[in-house]
Amino acid sequence: MSKEVSEEHGQAAHPHGKDYVDPPPAPLLDMGELKLWSFYRALIAEFMATLLFLYVTIATVIGHKKQADPCAGVGLLGIAWSFGGMIFILVYCTAGISGGHINPAVTFGLFLARKVSLIRAVTYMIAQCVGAICGVGLVKAFMKHDFNTQGGGANSVAAGYNKGTALGAEIIGTFVLVYTVFAATDPKRSARDSHVPVLAPLPIGFAVFMVHLATIPITGTGINPARSFGAAVIYNNKHVWDQHWIFWVGPFVGALAAAAYHQYILRAAAIKALGSFRSNPTN
Repeated sequence: MSKEVSEEHGQAAHPHGKDYVDPPPAPLLDMGELKLWSFYRALIAEFMATLLFLYVTIATVIGHKKQADPCAGVGLLGIAWSFGGMIFILVYCTAGISGGHINPAVTFGLFLARKVSLIRAVTYMIAQCVGAICGVGLVKAFMKHDFNTQGGGANSVAAGYNKGTALGAEIIGTFVLVYTVFAATDPKRSARDSHVPVLAPLPIGFAVFMVHLATIPITGTGINPARSFGAAVIYNNKHVWDQHWIFWVGPFVGALAAAAYHQYILRAAAIKALGSFRSNPTN
């Protein structure tokens, strides 16, 4: 880590030796955002992206579950592909408008890393949750009987597992996702891989796909509080609501751990700050 501090000092002395620029931290409260059309455009993008995400993925889940023959539907692999594929598509489409969060846990992790302001983080989460409700609502409107009889795509703890196991699965799964988001959007990596425009959405989508393969048998895979909330609201089942806290606490804890790991361990933010403090002659 001391080597990184030395490199940081060297880069400050020779700014042209650094091929990337770290963006400044986002202000905690940026009231000026409320006056910008780009802010509201980003909210609309998050709403629409989450609506489309939930519509396609929950419809895939219901379509699979209604098959009498397990081999007749898309299977768990197909469900995982639908979630991962939709994230890849939607992040690619919306990254330049809103950042392509589509997940309150991702927004929370980026807020902790000072990538977005508190106002943007809260409004994004609201837009994502409303979009999720609308997306699942469309599935129910088109597939009402199957939706009601096949569990509505809602997340719950599977038989044979307890709430502690489910919580741990959600924490680890969200850690994988949010860690991938940080790694894929790191300014240092972006500068050196700029010739591959799909590089960020691709690993993020694959992370969602892989986590679903691991956790569908345990919780149905949440790792996205908006996804879990939208299905819970429309399905509205007491058993689902009793376990719903798992799908908020788990993803938020996982996002917190991923943000701390990337910012303070991999990017050595604490060490760099300490080095800057020691090098300041006024201290």
